[in-house]
Amino acid sequence: MHKGKLTSASIQTFQKMIYDYYRKHGRDLPWRKTHNPYCILVSEIMLQQTQVERVLVKYERLIQMFPDFSTLAQAPLKIIFKEWQGMGYNRRAIALKHIAEKVVEEFHGHLPSSAEVLKTFPGIGKATASSIVAFAFNMPAVFIETNIRRVFIHCFFHDRNDIKDTEILPLVEKTLDATNPREWYYGLMDYGAMLKKEFENPNRRSAHYQKQSPFQGSNRQVRGNILKMLANEYSVSEREITRKLQTDTEKIRYNLIQLEKEGFIKKKRGRFTIV
Repeated sequence: MHKGKLTSASIQTFQKMIYDYYRKHGRDLPWRKTHNPYCILVSEIMLQQTQVERVLVKYERLIQMFPDFSTLAQAPLKIIFKEWQGMGYNRRAIALKHIAEKVVEEFHGHLPSSAEVLKTFPGIGKATASSIVAFAFNMPAVFIETNIRRVFIHCFFHDRNDIKDTEILPLVEKTLDATNPREWYYGLMDYGAMLKKEFENPNRRSAHYQKQSPFQGSNRQVRGNILKMLANEYSVSEREITRKLQTDTEKIRYNLIQLEKEGFIKKKRGRFTIV
């Protein structure tokens, strides 16, 4: 296929290819078995920057612990962090709690179906807002995520590098099955997941491609270990954290300061606790 020759017939051919693959090989994922906006919101926040396999380990447990917006809004952050361990990018746990509080306080416990409104929520950008609208409400929103990007680069940009999302978005919009965006995006994502396994990753040709920096020994790892320790203990001193994590004192101090600034933890009488 070629983006310059996008006709009604070529769109139908493209859609048929995606749907044929999806009907034969579609992934069986728990958040696809519900249309509950709360459950779909939780899954979309969890899936930000995290592989499906890791989310599968945590998703159902998280829903069991916090089955609705009200429960999550009232839960202590320490308990949420404890359940979140292993997911990484802990800001999302705070964002989830703040989203739940906003839904309860401002929207009477009902998640808004407008992407424009959802973009005003903590931790929800344009792409996540649009994906929630598509999956929770089956509305034809346009967005790109890593698997969708992979499909369009593979199918429409055969001999190009440095492909920008601004070039892909019009194609996503033109090929969208507006009658059933939920299933269409499921199909696109599953086809994209297949492409990563079967071909050299097309996303390497994206202008937005960045190889993730090593996790081992990174500040991200140290932050995660600090929060994990605090989720399991009432309060800990800097010296205790340094001793237990066996990490450079300056690195521990730097990350404690950052975590405190960002509202994850607080310090009282020389000891740290989760906010």
